[in-house]
This record gives sequence, structure tokens and C-alpha cells, in this order.
Amino acid sequence: MTTSIQGNISTTPVTISEELGVKRMTSQHTVIKKLKEEYPTSIHGDKFWSSSYLLMDYLNDNPPKKNAKILEIGCGWGLTAIYCTKQFDAEVTGVDADPDVFPYLQAHAGLNEVHIKQMVKKFEELDVETLTGYDLIIGGDICFWDQLNDVLFDLFHRAKEAGVEQAIIADPQRQPFVDLCARLDDDFSHEVWDWELPEPTPANGDILVIDFNKS
Repeated sequence: MTTSIQGNISTTPVTISEELGVKRMTSQHTVIKKLKEEYPTSIHGDKFWSSSYLLMDYLNDNPPKKNAKILEIGCGWGLTAIYCTKQFDAEVTGVDADPDVFPYLQAHAGLNEVHIKQMVKKFEELDVETLTGYDLIIGGDICFWDQLNDVLFDLFHRAKEAGVEQAIIADPQRQPFVDLCARLDDDFSHEVWDWELPEPTPANGDILVIDFNKS
């Protein structure tokens, strides 16, 4: 399927946008239309989320170390993973509980001429062994259900135990995310930044930065 997708991409440039150095197919692209027919995603994986651009913009100002090993949790279409691979020569693995998002991720990886590893797991399944060896955890728009507050809190504890250096999470200030940030005070060294990206795709929200080495 990858070959046919890449072959179709070049025939419809009008339905491809490029922002922050990452090419993205719009919902009108024939490949996206076909993927939506063949891979009806669950868990909100049927489109890209603007918090991805907030995360990219933050990382542009606060880049990870070169060749960092990065885990993008709740990766969806994997735009931030692609950005990190292109801009920082990072080795990125995209993680999502929904296997049907990965054809979208691989289509965009092909479009951007990068390789992104993939892993089908729920956040609860990311144990210490799995997390060991990663330098950075990133995620955008991943705290959209109340129960994810507890799930991510526990994940951060496992990440610290595994030796992960940082977690950077972007969110449009949903209440579960706000509540999560509030409960981190006693357990983790962290900062929350109000972040706005006026163009080309307007986005605003918060950037949560957890430094596990200082916790």
C-alpha cells in the first residue's frame, strides 16, 4: 500500500500544505479520502490536531539534543514525529492505541521522505522496560478524557524510573490536562507555558514540560 500511496501523492499537489517544514495532506487529498474508507480510525485519529503545531513551534525554540531517541505518544498522523526526524535527526517512534492511524502516519512519512517507527500500545502498556532508552516523550492533544489524567500521571512515574529525561505535552487547555498539571507539583519538576502560534495554522494552548532529572 505504501508504494501506491506515494505514487498518488505527487499527482495532487494542490491538496498538500507545508507548515514548519512538514508536508501534510489535506482532507481533500485522494489518499486521505481512500484511507478514511479503508481505515476508519477510533480514538479521534481521523485528522491532525493543531496542538501538533504548538509542539513543533516549542521544539523549534527549545530543540532536543541531536540524534535524540524520542517517543511520540498518541501520535495519530505523526506530524510532530516527522518534524523531529527532519529537523533534529531524531530517532522517533510513534505510539498509538489505534493501529488504524499508522497508514496515515506512514503516508505522511513517505511524503516527507523520513522513516518513523511505530508501536501499537495503550499508555497503560508503556512499561518501564519499553520506556528505557528514550530521551524524550512528546505528545499533543492526548489528555481529552478525564480518566487519562490518572493514566498519564502514572506513565510519567514510569518514565522517570526508566531514565527518560523529559516529557513535553501540548494541549488546548482542556480540563483534564489542566487538572493533570495541577497534581504534578508534589511529584515532578515541571513548567507550564502559555503558547500561541498565530500562523500559518492558528493554534494556542499550553505546553507542559516535565524535567525528570530534577524531579
